[in-house]
Amino acid sequence: MPTTKPVIEVRGLAMAYGGKRVVDDVSFAVREGEIFGVLGPNGAGKTTTVECVEGLRVPDAGSVRVLGLDPVADHRAVTHVLGAQLQESELQAKLTVREALELYASFYPAPADWRSLVERLSLEEKLGTRFAKLSGGQKQRLFIALALIGNPRVVVLDELTTGLDPRARRDTWQLIEEVRAGGVTVLLVTHFMEEAQRLCDRVAVFDKGRVAALDTPAGLISHATSSTVISFTPSEPIDEGELVALPAAGSVTRKGGRITLEGTDETVNALITLLARRHITAHQLRVSDATLDDAFLDLTGASA
Repeated sequence: MPTTKPVIEVRGLAMAYGGKRVVDDVSFAVREGEIFGVLGPNGAGKTTTVECVEGLRVPDAGSVRVLGLDPVADHRAVTHVLGAQLQESELQAKLTVREALELYASFYPAPADWRSLVERLSLEEKLGTRFAKLSGGQKQRLFIALALIGNPRVVVLDELTTGLDPRARRDTWQLIEEVRAGGVTVLLVTHFMEEAQRLCDRVAVFDKGRVAALDTPAGLISHATSSTVISFTPSEPIDEGELVALPAAGSVTRKGGRITLEGTDETVNALITLLARRHITAHQLRVSDATLDDAFLDLTGASA
């Protein structure tokens, strides 16, 4: 379980390219043992920020610490405690899985047993397969193994499941949960809301180079404009003004004879009372909670 001890600390981070600031006064801390998500639309500054955490970029301002180390000044030491899977990762096409694992293991004084990683990641039958012949899911599993082969205490995974089919994506989610269960802190950059909602203990939502919000997925969802969506087909016409006047009601839309109303649990209760009073039956009534998608759109607006 996560503790309050910070593994990654980012304070006042700023970065500009060609005079345009792409990261603007970003601050957050990642606790030991948690899966910390970074969400945001394209160009929001997510990858630039994590590249500063990895020591791949030198920020214009602010500070970054990984287990108390400066990723730039203490880069060699940081590489021994931090593993990374980059957004665009590639290996030499003819390199086999076994050769890649042996090569990366040689970079560390006390590497993990790559045979154990291969077993955990279901790559045993692919050891002799060249990188170019691996499927997208197999490549992602290999990159996870390479990120973990140095026995890191923290691992950065950037857009890990982009391009994967739904089955491969869910298998990869399970692997990430197993990585955390093994004691590794995970910094996960993603644009998949379902992924963040399932995996992350906390999420930082980036927008226009800043952290627009930082909370648990449930906390972000609870602050969405409408936490509940109600849809139904009324047996008799109902005045839209009555629906809008319900407690905590948001927008009302009609498509054919079906009505969709945004609101809260209070809205649901009031709607049921109203329909009963009007002797109207709600056919195919559906009530669903808001998702991280809804919170994300509220926070990022047109940028999304």
